[in-house]
Amino acid sequence: MILHIDMDAFFAAIEQRDNPALRNKPVIVSGNSARSVVSTASYEARRFGIRSAMPVFTAKQKCDHLIIVPGNMKKYQAVSKEIMAILVQFSPLVEPVSIDEAYVDIHGCERLFGSSEQIARAIKKTIYAKLSLTSSIGIAPIKFLAKIASDMNKPDGLTRIEPAQVDDFISTLPIQKVPGIGKNTMNQMKCLQIKTLGDIKKYNPHLLTLKFGKMGPRLLALANGIDPSKVEPRHTRKSISGETTLSKDISDFEAVKQIILGQSQRVGKDLRKKDLVCGNVFIKLKFSDFSQITRSRKLDTFICSSAAIFNEALSLYKKILLKKKIRLIGVGVTALKDKHTPVQLQLLQDPDNHKEQWESVDSAVDSLSEKFGSHIVKKASLSQITPRRKFNDK
Repeated sequence: MILHIDMDAFFAAIEQRDNPALRNKPVIVSGNSARSVVSTASYEARRFGIRSAMPVFTAKQKCDHLIIVPGNMKKYQAVSKEIMAILVQFSPLVEPVSIDEAYVDIHGCERLFGSSEQIARAIKKTIYAKLSLTSSIGIAPIKFLAKIASDMNKPDGLTRIEPAQVDDFISTLPIQKVPGIGKNTMNQMKCLQIKTLGDIKKYNPHLLTLKFGKMGPRLLALANGIDPSKVEPRHTRKSISGETTLSKDISDFEAVKQIILGQSQRVGKDLRKKDLVCGNVFIKLKFSDFSQITRSRKLDTFICSSAAIFNEALSLYKKILLKKKIRLIGVGVTALKDKHTPVQLQLLQDPDNHKEQWESVDSAVDSLSEKFGSHIVKKASLSQITPRRKFNDK
């Protein structure tokens, strides 16, 4: 059996734990500007219909006595490390999938800790005893069902799906509950009159591939209770990105350029801190009407220089025909690997390529920032930037 552990209203719960005045109150963790969005909402706030990613101004309309608390990512990351340390006490096979959730494969651990349900209860009890935080756990024979189960009886829930229950559970599982099913996919589902995951079995693999691409065969496998995904203890980081929600919509090129530069600096710094390089750069734009696009480029060589990331991101932006003002700008990198992994050298080197020099400069600036603070050295053009930022590390 596989366990999926999901912390309850993680950021908000930590703030309520650390500040008794916030307990049993509708609390959200977010910025306090008109353009901010809800990062996490306490369960008291959720009773008013407030949810993650909702604009703060909308949340305030739903609850006039809403309490807004600024986030503290360093504190949340520290608590996350404590949670993961607890999980590895029960099994060596722990796969963190985000700051507040992880899979645990307990195969072979029953002799030490009892049944899967006993192990789940022991994990919940240990987390609460050490951190005063509640968690919800799903237990199932396969990963994707364990994740769905953990969300069924929140908060402080424990849901077990027995192997003999899998077929019946899948046959009635609403298709929108399956991870990866978005709005566009749901439109296709409605056209095919697919309401549950079990309905997928009515269609042949060719049609499913035609309609849903690579997701088609996976959906059919899941509908038949097959998920070959294993719990991977050494979870490979897939991407690093940063987003900036602007205080007002913009379209001015120089203003956009500044934001892209700032995001590139932060993404590059995080790459170097983790001794990683990237083979792909992408940008994300969200417009005034909340529609959004992403553009990406596969690189000829792996990089970690902030300047190189900036040049690639700006080049992607220049190719976009702007028709609306922008409310959010994001820069990110994927195709990550260890910086010290050997790579095949290019036969013809670009004489104007100053990659190594820029990486040396970046490393020197990183060292100064680490020693004296991030304010000690920064690009002159970034000195006026003060928008709300969000950073993602997956």
